[in-house]
Amino acid sequence: MTGPSRSVDGPETPMTAVATESAVVLCCGSGGVGKTTTAAVIALEAARAGRRAVVVTIDPAKRLADALGLGELTNTPTLIEGPWPGELSALMLDTESTFNGLVARYSGSTEQAEKILSNRFYRNISGALSGTQEYMATEKLYELSSEGDFDLIVVDTPPTRNALDFLEAPGHLARFLSHPLYRIVTAPTRGIVKAVNLAAQPLLRGVAKVVGGEVIADAIAFFTAFDGMEEGFKQRALLVEQLLADDSTSFVLVASPRRDTVAEAAYFAQRLGDMGLTVRAVVVNRIHPLFWRGDDDELTACAKNAPPDSAFVDHVSNLIDFTEIARSERSHLAPLQELVAPAPLAEVPLLPFEVHDLDNLTALGDHLFGRT
Repeated sequence: MTGPSRSVDGPETPMTAVATESAVVLCCGSGGVGKTTTAAVIALEAARAGRRAVVVTIDPAKRLADALGLGELTNTPTLIEGPWPGELSALMLDTESTFNGLVARYSGSTEQAEKILSNRFYRNISGALSGTQEYMATEKLYELSSEGDFDLIVVDTPPTRNALDFLEAPGHLARFLSHPLYRIVTAPTRGIVKAVNLAAQPLLRGVAKVVGGEVIADAIAFFTAFDGMEEGFKQRALLVEQLLADDSTSFVLVASPRRDTVAEAAYFAQRLGDMGLTVRAVVVNRIHPLFWRGDDDELTACAKNAPPDSAFVDHVSNLIDFTEIARSERSHLAPLQELVAPAPLAEVPLLPFEVHDLDNLTALGDHLFGRT
Protein backbone atom coordinates (compact mmCIF):
# COMPACT_ATOMS: atom_id res chain seq x y z
CA MET A 1 0.00 0.00 0.00
CA THR A 2 1.18 3.45 -0.74
CA GLY A 3 -0.25 6.86 -0.10
CA PRO A 4 0.63 10.49 0.42
CA SER A 5 2.82 11.15 3.42
CA ARG A 6 4.82 14.07 4.62
CA SER A 7 6.88 14.97 7.61
CA VAL A 8 4.89 16.12 10.61
CA ASP A 9 6.10 19.30 12.28
CA GLY A 10 8.94 18.40 14.61
CA PRO A 11 12.16 16.37 14.36
CA GLU A 12 12.27 13.11 12.47
CA THR A 13 12.48 10.19 14.90
CA PRO A 14 12.63 6.41 14.44
CA MET A 15 8.98 6.27 15.51
CA THR A 16 8.12 8.81 12.80
CA ALA A 17 9.40 6.34 10.22
CA VAL A 18 7.21 3.60 11.73
CA ALA A 19 4.10 5.75 11.26
CA THR A 20 4.96 7.17 7.84
CA GLU A 21 6.65 4.25 6.07
CA SER A 22 5.00 1.04 7.36
CA ALA A 23 1.96 -0.56 5.73
CA VAL A 24 1.10 -2.59 8.85
CA VAL A 25 2.06 -2.00 12.48
CA LEU A 26 1.43 -4.62 15.16
CA CYS A 27 1.61 -3.30 18.74
CA CYS A 28 2.50 -6.15 21.10
CA GLY A 29 3.17 -6.45 24.83
CA SER A 30 1.75 -7.29 28.24
CA GLY A 31 -1.65 -6.16 29.39
CA GLY A 32 -1.84 -2.73 30.95
CA VAL A 33 1.31 -1.26 29.39
CA GLY A 34 -0.46 1.10 26.97
CA LYS A 35 -0.71 -0.93 23.74
CA THR A 36 -4.11 0.51 22.90
CA THR A 37 -3.09 4.13 23.27
CA THR A 38 0.22 3.48 21.49
CA ALA A 39 -1.63 1.92 18.54
CA ALA A 40 -4.02 4.88 18.41
CA VAL A 41 -1.16 7.41 18.62
CA ILE A 42 0.72 5.75 15.74
CA ALA A 43 -2.41 5.79 13.56
CA LEU A 44 -3.05 9.43 14.51
CA GLU A 45 0.52 10.35 13.55
CA ALA A 46 0.05 8.72 10.15
CA ALA A 47 -3.13 10.76 9.60
CA ARG A 48 -1.24 13.91 10.62
CA ALA A 49 1.30 12.99 7.93
CA GLY A 50 -1.41 12.79 5.27
CA ARG A 51 -1.88 9.02 5.24
CA ARG A 52 -5.08 7.00 5.40
CA ALA A 53 -4.78 5.07 8.67
CA VAL A 54 -7.01 2.64 10.54
CA VAL A 55 -6.46 1.24 14.03
CA VAL A 56 -7.89 -2.19 14.87
CA THR A 57 -8.48 -3.55 18.36
CA ILE A 58 -9.15 -7.16 19.30
CA ASP A 59 -9.92 -6.23 22.90
CA PRO A 60 -13.69 -6.04 23.55
CA ALA A 61 -13.07 -3.42 26.27
CA LYS A 62 -13.83 0.17 25.21
CA ARG A 63 -10.33 1.56 25.75
CA LEU A 64 -9.74 2.36 22.07
CA ALA A 65 -13.18 3.94 21.61
CA ASP A 66 -12.62 6.02 24.74
CA ALA A 67 -9.14 7.12 23.63
CA LEU A 68 -10.55 8.25 20.29
CA GLY A 69 -13.55 9.96 21.85
CA LEU A 70 -16.01 7.51 20.29
CA GLY A 71 -19.04 5.96 21.91
CA GLU A 72 -18.94 2.67 20.02
CA LEU A 73 -16.81 0.72 17.55
CA THR A 74 -18.02 -1.92 15.09
CA ASN A 75 -16.47 -4.50 12.76
CA THR A 76 -16.30 -1.94 9.95
CA PRO A 77 -14.02 1.14 10.02
CA THR A 78 -15.47 4.27 11.60
CA LEU A 79 -14.04 7.52 10.23
CA ILE A 80 -12.93 9.99 12.90
CA GLU A 81 -13.13 13.66 12.07
CA GLY A 82 -10.15 15.79 13.03
CA PRO A 83 -7.76 18.55 11.97
CA TRP A 84 -5.38 16.35 10.01
CA PRO A 85 -4.72 16.18 6.25
CA GLY A 86 -5.05 12.40 6.13
CA GLU A 87 -7.76 10.04 7.37
CA LEU A 88 -8.09 8.27 10.72
CA SER A 89 -10.48 5.33 11.20
CA ALA A 90 -10.99 2.69 13.88
CA LEU A 91 -12.76 -0.65 14.31
CA MET A 92 -13.20 -3.41 16.87
CA LEU A 93 -13.00 -7.02 15.68
CA ASP A 94 -16.26 -8.97 15.61
CA THR A 95 -15.10 -12.57 15.33
CA GLU A 96 -18.44 -14.03 14.25
CA SER A 97 -19.11 -11.43 11.55
CA THR A 98 -15.60 -11.84 10.14
CA PHE A 99 -15.98 -15.64 10.08
CA ASN A 100 -19.35 -15.30 8.32
CA GLY A 101 -17.75 -13.12 5.67
CA LEU A 102 -15.01 -15.66 5.10
CA VAL A 103 -17.55 -18.47 4.69
CA ALA A 104 -19.50 -16.39 2.18
CA ARG A 105 -16.29 -15.67 0.26
CA TYR A 106 -15.17 -19.29 -0.12
CA SER A 107 -18.45 -21.14 -0.42
CA GLY A 108 -19.18 -22.54 -3.86
CA SER A 109 -22.69 -21.16 -3.91
CA THR A 110 -25.18 -19.10 -1.94
CA GLU A 111 -26.90 -22.35 -0.94
CA GLN A 112 -23.67 -23.78 0.51
CA ALA A 113 -23.01 -20.59 2.48
CA GLU A 114 -26.56 -20.58 3.87
CA LYS A 115 -26.24 -24.23 4.97
CA ILE A 116 -23.07 -23.44 6.91
CA LEU A 117 -24.25 -20.15 8.41
CA SER A 118 -27.51 -21.69 9.62
CA ASN A 119 -25.79 -24.76 11.07
CA ARG A 120 -25.91 -24.87 14.89
CA PHE A 121 -22.45 -26.46 15.15
CA TYR A 122 -20.98 -23.63 13.08
CA ARG A 123 -22.78 -20.96 15.10
CA ASN A 124 -21.25 -22.41 18.27
CA ILE A 125 -17.66 -22.62 17.01
CA SER A 126 -17.66 -19.32 15.08
CA GLY A 127 -17.36 -17.34 18.29
CA ALA A 128 -16.18 -19.81 20.91
CA LEU A 129 -13.67 -22.25 19.40
CA SER A 130 -10.14 -21.83 20.74
CA GLY A 131 -8.01 -19.90 18.26
CA THR A 132 -10.97 -18.62 16.23
CA GLN A 133 -10.62 -15.05 17.47
CA GLU A 134 -6.89 -14.96 16.73
CA TYR A 135 -7.33 -16.34 13.22
CA MET A 136 -10.20 -13.99 12.44
CA ALA A 137 -8.07 -11.08 13.61
CA THR A 138 -5.42 -11.98 11.05
CA GLU A 139 -8.19 -12.42 8.47
CA LYS A 140 -9.51 -8.93 9.21
CA LEU A 141 -5.97 -7.58 8.90
CA TYR A 142 -5.55 -9.21 5.49
CA GLU A 143 -9.00 -8.06 4.37
CA LEU A 144 -8.18 -4.43 5.19
CA SER A 145 -4.78 -4.75 3.52
CA SER A 146 -6.06 -6.30 0.30
CA GLU A 147 -8.95 -3.85 -0.10
CA GLY A 148 -6.43 -1.01 -0.43
CA ASP A 149 -8.51 1.63 1.36
CA PHE A 150 -5.75 2.38 3.88
CA ASP A 151 -2.06 3.24 3.71
CA LEU A 152 -1.47 2.05 7.27
CA ILE A 153 -3.21 -0.57 9.41
CA VAL A 154 -2.30 -0.52 13.12
CA VAL A 155 -3.33 -3.55 15.18
CA ASP A 156 -3.72 -3.42 18.94
CA THR A 157 -2.99 -7.09 19.71
CA PRO A 158 -4.00 -9.10 22.79
CA PRO A 159 -1.46 -9.50 25.66
CA THR A 160 1.83 -11.17 24.73
CA ARG A 161 0.99 -14.87 25.02
CA ASN A 162 -2.30 -14.42 23.12
CA ALA A 163 -0.54 -12.22 20.58
CA LEU A 164 1.66 -15.21 19.76
CA ASP A 165 -1.53 -17.18 19.09
CA PHE A 166 -2.53 -14.33 16.78
CA LEU A 167 0.73 -14.61 14.82
CA GLU A 168 0.66 -18.41 14.69
CA ALA A 169 -3.05 -18.76 13.85
CA PRO A 170 -2.72 -18.75 10.02
CA GLY A 171 -0.12 -21.53 10.11
CA HIS A 172 -2.16 -23.58 12.56
CA LEU A 173 -5.22 -23.36 10.32
CA ALA A 174 -3.30 -24.29 7.17
CA ARG A 175 -1.74 -27.32 8.90
CA PHE A 176 -5.11 -28.40 10.34
CA LEU A 177 -6.82 -28.29 6.95
CA SER A 178 -3.95 -30.33 5.44
CA HIS A 179 -3.89 -32.89 8.25
CA PRO A 180 -4.81 -36.50 7.30
CA LEU A 181 -7.33 -36.59 10.18
CA TYR A 182 -9.22 -33.64 8.73
CA ARG A 183 -9.35 -35.30 5.31
CA ILE A 184 -10.67 -38.50 6.88
CA VAL A 185 -13.33 -36.61 8.83
CA THR A 186 -14.52 -34.71 5.78
CA ALA A 187 -14.23 -37.44 3.14
CA PRO A 188 -17.78 -37.99 1.82
CA THR A 189 -17.40 -41.72 1.20
CA ARG A 190 -15.13 -43.05 3.96
CA GLY A 191 -15.14 -40.60 6.83
CA ILE A 192 -17.42 -39.52 9.62
CA VAL A 193 -19.76 -37.90 7.10
CA LYS A 194 -20.64 -41.40 5.97
CA ALA A 195 -22.12 -42.13 9.36
CA VAL A 196 -25.57 -40.65 8.84
CA ASN A 197 -27.26 -43.44 10.77
CA LEU A 198 -26.00 -42.84 14.33
CA ALA A 199 -27.63 -46.01 15.67
CA ALA A 200 -25.36 -48.10 13.45
CA GLN A 201 -22.17 -46.54 14.77
CA PRO A 202 -21.17 -47.74 18.29
CA LEU A 203 -18.50 -45.07 18.72
CA LEU A 204 -20.72 -42.22 17.63
CA ARG A 205 -23.57 -43.63 19.69
CA GLY A 206 -21.33 -43.48 22.78
CA VAL A 207 -20.29 -39.91 22.02
CA ALA A 208 -23.88 -38.93 21.39
CA LYS A 209 -24.82 -40.10 24.89
CA VAL A 210 -22.37 -37.56 26.30
CA VAL A 211 -22.86 -34.56 24.02
CA GLY A 212 -26.23 -35.35 22.48
CA GLY A 213 -27.22 -36.83 19.15
CA GLU A 214 -28.18 -33.43 17.75
CA VAL A 215 -24.63 -32.15 18.31
CA ILE A 216 -23.17 -35.06 16.35
CA ALA A 217 -25.71 -34.59 13.57
CA ASP A 218 -24.98 -30.86 13.40
CA ALA A 219 -21.22 -31.52 13.22
CA ILE A 220 -21.69 -34.04 10.40
CA ALA A 221 -23.91 -31.58 8.52
CA PHE A 222 -21.32 -28.84 9.00
CA PHE A 223 -18.41 -30.87 7.63
CA THR A 224 -20.58 -32.00 4.73
CA ALA A 225 -21.43 -28.40 3.86
CA PHE A 226 -17.83 -27.28 4.33
CA ASP A 227 -16.53 -29.82 1.80
CA GLY A 228 -14.53 -28.15 -0.99
CA MET A 229 -13.94 -24.87 0.84
CA GLU A 230 -10.75 -25.80 2.68
CA GLU A 231 -8.41 -24.94 -0.20
CA GLY A 232 -9.60 -21.33 -0.18
CA PHE A 233 -9.05 -21.11 3.58
CA LYS A 234 -5.56 -22.60 3.26
CA GLN A 235 -4.54 -20.21 0.51
CA ARG A 236 -5.86 -17.27 2.51
CA ALA A 237 -3.91 -18.42 5.58
CA LEU A 238 -0.69 -18.56 3.57
CA LEU A 239 -1.29 -15.04 2.24
CA VAL A 240 -1.78 -13.79 5.80
CA GLU A 241 1.53 -15.37 6.83
CA GLN A 242 3.25 -13.62 3.93
CA LEU A 243 1.75 -10.28 4.98
CA LEU A 244 3.00 -10.69 8.56
CA ALA A 245 6.51 -11.47 7.27
CA ASP A 246 6.56 -8.63 4.72
CA ASP A 247 9.18 -5.88 5.10
CA SER A 248 6.40 -3.28 5.21
CA THR A 249 5.01 -4.86 8.40
CA SER A 250 6.48 -3.43 11.61
CA PHE A 251 6.36 -5.04 15.04
CA VAL A 252 6.37 -2.50 17.87
CA LEU A 253 6.89 -3.83 21.38
CA VAL A 254 5.18 -1.84 24.11
CA ALA A 255 6.35 -2.10 27.72
CA SER A 256 6.54 -0.23 30.98
CA PRO A 257 9.82 0.04 32.92
CA ARG A 258 8.84 -2.72 35.39
CA ARG A 259 10.85 -5.95 35.46
CA ASP A 260 7.86 -8.18 34.68
CA THR A 261 6.70 -6.27 31.58
CA VAL A 262 10.27 -5.95 30.32
CA ALA A 263 10.74 -9.71 30.74
CA GLU A 264 7.49 -10.32 28.83
CA ALA A 265 8.63 -8.02 26.03
CA ALA A 266 11.99 -9.82 25.86
CA TYR A 267 10.19 -13.17 25.63
CA PHE A 268 8.07 -11.88 22.77
CA ALA A 269 11.13 -10.49 20.96
CA GLN A 270 12.82 -13.89 21.22
CA ARG A 271 9.75 -15.68 19.89
CA LEU A 272 9.55 -13.24 16.99
CA GLY A 273 13.16 -14.05 16.22
CA ASP A 274 12.31 -17.76 16.22
CA MET A 275 9.65 -16.99 13.60
CA GLY A 276 12.13 -15.06 11.46
CA LEU A 277 10.51 -11.71 12.36
CA THR A 278 12.20 -8.65 13.82
CA VAL A 279 11.21 -5.86 16.20
CA ARG A 280 11.06 -2.46 14.50
CA ALA A 281 10.88 -0.37 17.69
CA VAL A 282 10.22 -0.53 21.43
CA VAL A 283 7.95 1.98 23.18
CA VAL A 284 8.37 2.32 26.95
CA ASN A 285 5.43 4.03 28.60
CA ARG A 286 5.32 5.79 31.98
CA ILE A 287 9.07 5.98 32.47
CA HIS A 288 10.54 8.52 34.90
CA PRO A 289 12.53 11.18 33.01
CA LEU A 290 16.26 11.30 33.70
CA PHE A 291 16.78 14.97 34.59
CA TRP A 292 20.31 14.60 35.99
CA ARG A 293 23.00 13.02 33.86
CA GLY A 294 26.03 14.34 35.73
CA ASP A 295 28.08 13.01 38.63
CA ASP A 296 26.17 12.10 41.79
CA ASP A 297 28.92 13.58 43.92
CA GLU A 298 28.10 16.99 42.48
CA LEU A 299 24.53 16.70 43.71
CA THR A 300 25.67 15.59 47.14
CA ALA A 301 28.12 18.50 47.33
CA CYS A 302 25.37 20.96 46.37
CA ALA A 303 23.19 19.68 49.18
CA LYS A 304 26.04 19.89 51.73
CA ASN A 305 27.01 23.44 50.75
CA ALA A 306 23.46 24.79 50.87
CA PRO A 307 22.13 26.57 53.96
CA PRO A 308 20.66 24.10 56.47
CA ASP A 309 16.90 23.55 56.32
CA SER A 310 16.64 25.43 53.02
CA ALA A 311 14.17 24.48 50.31
CA PHE A 312 17.15 23.97 47.99
CA VAL A 313 18.30 21.00 50.08
CA ASP A 314 14.86 19.41 49.73
CA HIS A 315 14.88 19.97 45.98
CA VAL A 316 18.32 18.38 45.61
CA SER A 317 17.27 15.45 47.78
CA ASN A 318 14.19 14.90 45.60
CA LEU A 319 16.33 15.08 42.48
CA ILE A 320 18.70 12.44 43.91
CA ASP A 321 15.78 10.10 44.69
CA PHE A 322 14.17 10.76 41.30
CA THR A 323 17.46 10.09 39.49
CA GLU A 324 17.89 6.80 41.34
CA ILE A 325 14.43 5.63 40.23
CA ALA A 326 15.02 6.73 36.63
CA ARG A 327 18.38 4.95 36.44
CA SER A 328 16.94 1.81 38.00
CA GLU A 329 14.20 1.71 35.35
CA ARG A 330 16.75 2.06 32.58
CA SER A 331 18.83 -0.73 34.05
CA HIS A 332 15.74 -2.98 33.76
CA LEU A 333 15.43 -1.96 30.11
CA ALA A 334 19.08 -2.43 29.15
CA PRO A 335 18.90 -6.19 28.38
CA LEU A 336 15.79 -5.68 26.25
CA GLN A 337 17.41 -2.82 24.37
CA GLU A 338 20.44 -5.01 23.68
CA LEU A 339 18.24 -7.91 22.57
CA VAL A 340 16.29 -5.91 19.96
CA ALA A 341 19.22 -3.78 18.72
CA PRO A 342 19.40 -1.95 16.36
CA ALA A 343 15.67 -1.28 16.93
CA PRO A 344 15.30 2.06 18.72
CA LEU A 345 13.77 2.49 22.16
CA ALA A 346 11.30 5.36 22.44
CA GLU A 347 10.54 6.72 25.92
CA VAL A 348 7.16 8.17 26.91
CA PRO A 349 7.42 9.82 30.33
CA LEU A 350 5.04 9.41 33.23
CA LEU A 351 2.35 11.99 32.40
CA PRO A 352 -0.07 13.81 34.72
CA PHE A 353 -3.17 12.69 32.78
CA GLU A 354 -5.00 9.62 31.51
CA VAL A 355 -5.73 9.32 27.79
CA HIS A 356 -9.49 9.61 27.34
CA ASP A 357 -9.88 11.91 24.32
CA LEU A 358 -8.13 13.13 21.17
CA ASP A 359 -6.51 16.08 22.97
CA ASN A 360 -4.79 13.73 25.42
CA LEU A 361 -3.90 11.40 22.58
CA THR A 362 -2.30 14.29 20.67
CA ALA A 363 -0.31 15.32 23.77
CA LEU A 364 0.92 11.75 24.15
CA GLY A 365 1.93 11.72 20.48
CA ASP A 366 3.97 14.89 21.02
CA HIS A 367 6.10 12.95 23.50
CA LEU A 368 6.34 9.78 21.42
CA PHE A 369 7.27 11.62 18.24
CA GLY A 370 9.67 14.15 19.74
CA ARG A 371 7.66 17.35 19.59
CA THR A 372 8.18 18.28 23.24
